[in-house]
Amino acid sequence: MTDRILQWLRRNLPAILVFVIFLGTWQVVISSLDVRAFILPAPSAIAAALVENWEAGYQIWPAAQNTFLEAAGGLVIGTLLGLAMALVISRWRLAADIALPVAVAISAIPIIAFAPIANNWFGVLAPTSKMVIAAVLVFFPIMINVLRGLTEVPGSSLELMRSYAASSWTVFRKVRVPNALPYFLTGLKVGTTLALIGAVVGEYFGGLNVALGRIVIESASTLGFEVTWAAIIVASAVGIAMYVLIIVVERVAIPWHASVRGERPA
Repeated sequence: MTDRILQWLRRNLPAILVFVIFLGTWQVVISSLDVRAFILPAPSAIAAALVENWEAGYQIWPAAQNTFLEAAGGLVIGTLLGLAMALVISRWRLAADIALPVAVAISAIPIIAFAPIANNWFGVLAPTSKMVIAAVLVFFPIMINVLRGLTEVPGSSLELMRSYAASSWTVFRKVRVPNALPYFLTGLKVGTTLALIGAVVGEYFGGLNVALGRIVIESASTLGFEVTWAAIIVASAVGIAMYVLIIVVERVAIPWHASVRGERPA
């Protein structure tokens, strides 16, 4: 356990040092130049606002929980729809000709224009509307990555399975699905950040007051930019936590893959 901690520190020490130097420089510049808070507050002021409004005032911690649930729900919905679409498209050519243009059209929807429509459909106060907005963003990365993994299978693997007279189902289960797993997890990594963006954007157009998007809007409108930045930082932390969770799942699910072992693919 100690060796792993030391390895982690050695690997991440440069990034930690850069982050600490960045925060120190930020604090010194803001203090020495007397920069107004509405332009850019000092890290110390943001930290104070975060502590002050953690569970009281703007209630950043409960808001983070609500936003996380919306993003997680959207991630699940978008992932399931993306998986289903990829499976259908990879199996039937006619379905690909019909569904793929539809999927591309969905991905091209401006989310800032779709958000008020989704709030109108599912209710401005309902978390379902934010989940749907997040799902629209998640859907395409999952679908296109899984589709690529299911279809871009090495020809030698397919030839080997044919030599064994394997059925289509066996080829799908033994070759296509394992080949698609790294692509799927890559799509999930992208989807985590997009789901959080979708949830926060949906909150911009209305919703419960205890949500990170609403805190950003309300604190900025009252010139409480320290709180605004605190909410943004917490939103980023939630996104990072979701991303790290997918990395953990990746290490458990595909320990054999070159990306997990730290090797360069051939």
